[in-house]
Amino acid sequence: MVWTRRSIMLGGLALLGTSAVSKPAAAAASSYFDGAAVDNGVTFRSTNFAKIDRRWHRQVVKYFSSEPIGTVVVDTRHHFLYLIMENKTAIRYGVGVGREGFKWFGRATIDAKSLWPRWTPPPEMRKRHPELPEFVSGGSPKNPLGPRAMYLHRDGVDTGYRFHGTLEPWSIGKDASSGCIRMFNEDAIDLYQRCPIGTAVQVLPHIADQAEGATQVSETTPVE
Repeated sequence: MVWTRRSIMLGGLALLGTSAVSKPAAAAASSYFDGAAVDNGVTFRSTNFAKIDRRWHRQVVKYFSSEPIGTVVVDTRHHFLYLIMENKTAIRYGVGVGREGFKWFGRATIDAKSLWPRWTPPPEMRKRHPELPEFVSGGSPKNPLGPRAMYLHRDGVDTGYRFHGTLEPWSIGKDASSGCIRMFNEDAIDLYQRCPIGTAVQVLPHIADQAEGATQVSETTPVE
């Protein structure tokens, strides 16, 4: 994909990653969480994976690709992110992707990473939503980036797109964001530690035909 001015502007909106999916009623939303976990001194709500369709659980699958080991490939149509491993396998994560008008495809690299990142809404977003704060501190329960952010660059330029956690676990598996790839918080933590700076990323419309179990849960090995 050619990264146009419009693409980059849309990328500026990618950080919010909320509001596209109608939030469930409070009681229903709370059922997606189960207890609390502590990460680097920050306490956050744990995802209730018993509530989550097993299709979106992190797991190892058979995977066939010409991409090098260590590459991250995102299948936006089927809402999966793959980290390519040895022996024709990959770790597969369920993800939320950009909603209509905010989808993007192409190659990038993870050129920056942040632990409990601060979120600063871009000016264009604050114009549309003047109620938004100037920033939300890292570790805040209202921070839409969650515990980790991995910043995608192309040719040394920040695209505005990220891999990050989410406040809305029910949005995984949906076209939900303003372009960013959102993950369960536990999965964002896991991917962060597996992807060094310089990790190659490819975002494709769909690649399900390359991976066993991409459209249905098959004989896969869960990742602990």
